[in-house]
Parts: sequence; structure tokens; C-alpha cells
Amino acid sequence: MKDIMTGMDQALTVYILAVSLLTWILFGLDKWKAIHGKWRIRESTLLGLSFIGGAAGGLAGMYLFRHKIRKMRFRIGVPLMLLVQAALWLYFKSA
Repeated sequence: MKDIMTGMDQALTVYILAVSLLTWILFGLDKWKAIHGKWRIRESTLLGLSFIGGAAGGLAGMYLFRHKIRKMRFRIGVPLMLLVQAALWLYFKSA
């Protein structure tokens, strides 16, 4: 049973890292598009990816690219999502 949990822990960690990386990339891409007047990525997409596990990447992207930091739903929502995701990750790691 311990081997199964270890595999699930690794899969969860890889999932969070992959979604966070994708979210970070999309925050940077959306900032680039904003600067260059291109078609933008929907806010719901950025928030949705943050919600499903990419909050760490979303928060890093917000502050690294200085993007969406004036919008309250991002400034408050993404850090809250990160706290919940970190708590859930710790819970599943310790179970």
C-alpha cells in the first residue's frame, strides 16, 4: 500500500509542476500579447488553470511578468488558491 501512495504522491507532484509551468508560460504569453496588441488569453483560462493546480505558476507569472497584479480577483484569488493547493498537497503527502 505504501508503494501505491508513493506513486500517487509522485504523480500529484508532477501534475502540479506541469500545470504550474503551463500557467506560468500562459501568463507570460498573455503579457507579451498585451504589449504587442495581439489577441489575448481569456482571464477565465488563466484563473481556471490556477484553480486546477497551477496557482504557484500563476502567482510566479503575475509577479515576474507584472501581469494582472492590479486586478483583485487575481491579486486575492490566486494566492488563496495556492494556499488551498499547498494544504491539500501536504495533506495527501502525509496520508
